[in-house]
Amino acid sequence: MRYRAALVGVAMVMAAATEASASMRISGDAGGRIGTYVQTYSAIRDSGERVVIDGACLSACTLVLGIVPRSRICVTSRAALGFHAAWVPGPHGQPVRSEAGTQALWELYPQHVRRWITARGGLTSKMMILRGRELTAMYPTCRATESASAAPLTISGQGAAAQARKRHSGHGEVRKTARTRVEQAREAGRHRHNNP
Repeated sequence: MRYRAALVGVAMVMAAATEASASMRISGDAGGRIGTYVQTYSAIRDSGERVVIDGACLSACTLVLGIVPRSRICVTSRAALGFHAAWVPGPHGQPVRSEAGTQALWELYPQHVRRWITARGGLTSKMMILRGRELTAMYPTCRATESASAAPLTISGQGAAAQARKRHSGHGEVRKTARTRVEQAREAGRHRHNNP
């Protein structure tokens, strides 16, 4: 009897450890190139990992909602998702709306997110933030253990998808920082999507 109880206990600990290591945490992500996010989130979707949104997820970062299944995403009280139209740099570096990029975003977002965006005037150059009760009405709140044990995930550069695949295969962990990009976006006073 004790042997069986010990075995059940070990199995529960192993299951909890596996679940905890199979979560990625998004926090402080200001976005970037659409293609990079599509690649990374596709790799996470294919790996079966869960995503914990635990802070700012702005611009192209929000594509997680359309690529990773809803059942594998949870949010914390700190989660804030920022949506706006895609843009490309104009001749003098100024943002110019990208119709193709904006259409790509729109097609990737799930229907419930599209309804929320539409109710606020659609994707424009002005960022709209989804958080709090509106967000938790769409996505479940993370369990405390899940949030605390999730590995950080921030995306920068073309190697992000490969690193996500590598982490899933057990050979590493995705650990990149978007702190510089968040600070630059704050200084510029805007957050952006780039066309892929």
